[in-house]
Amino acid sequence: MSTYVYAITARSHPALPEGLDGVGNPPQPVRVLEEGELAAVVSDAPEDLRPKRRELLAHQNVLAETGSTGCVLPLRFGSVAPDDSKVTAVLAERANHYEERLKALDGKVEYNLKASHVEEAVLHHVLADSPELRALVQAGRQAGGRSHERQLQLGEMIAAAVQAQEAQDATAVQEALAPYAAATSLGPGSGGWLVNVSFLVERDSAAGFLEKVEELRAAVPHLEMSVNGPLPPYSFVGAGPGRPPGPPPPDR
Repeated sequence: MSTYVYAITARSHPALPEGLDGVGNPPQPVRVLEEGELAAVVSDAPEDLRPKRRELLAHQNVLAETGSTGCVLPLRFGSVAPDDSKVTAVLAERANHYEERLKALDGKVEYNLKASHVEEAVLHHVLADSPELRALVQAGRQAGGRSHERQLQLGEMIAAAVQAQEAQDATAVQEALAPYAAATSLGPGSGGWLVNVSFLVERDSAAGFLEKVEELRAAVPHLEMSVNGPLPPYSFVGAGPGRPPGPPPPDR
């Protein structure tokens, strides 16, 4: 039976609630494997594990219950090791790393921020900011239109201006919020987001971080921002003893 790994904790972490269940149908009982000064929160791994809503919620519930009483290093859904001995072996091999991470992440949570441009609003913004583009648009209107070649040229100029604004806004958002975080981690750039970044924030300072996000929303109306958190600090853990199915992700 392979082993499903939810999180890594200190061996001194308070005991888990009685009867805590994890993934699987029926749900598998959650247990703790200890190695040195560390422990792993695990259960047996179902053979047919899939990222269904029930399973995702079960994973999140185990992390919430475990994290409510102390610092945990959360693993992402689907982290599976061949057996218990592999889990304890990796705990032993990477003890220094995990102990350092537990110390660094104690009292901190993750907020993930994604931002994209509001298309019409950013077009107005770049035109308002560029006398050259405004003059070209106005000249075309006064001339009753423009040739196809001129239209393409203007379109390319506007697209370049929007692209430059994307880079500028992405940098501005990160620089504005970085002072409110202990660390940042860039996420994948796919999905049409110009910003996808996670911030490691002191739990007691989270209100100040969220206030700054609201200030940015008001100051930059051509940006649409979404914030997800507080989350377990997934982006700041590093490699765990279990791997999701498929190619292993690189170590952070």
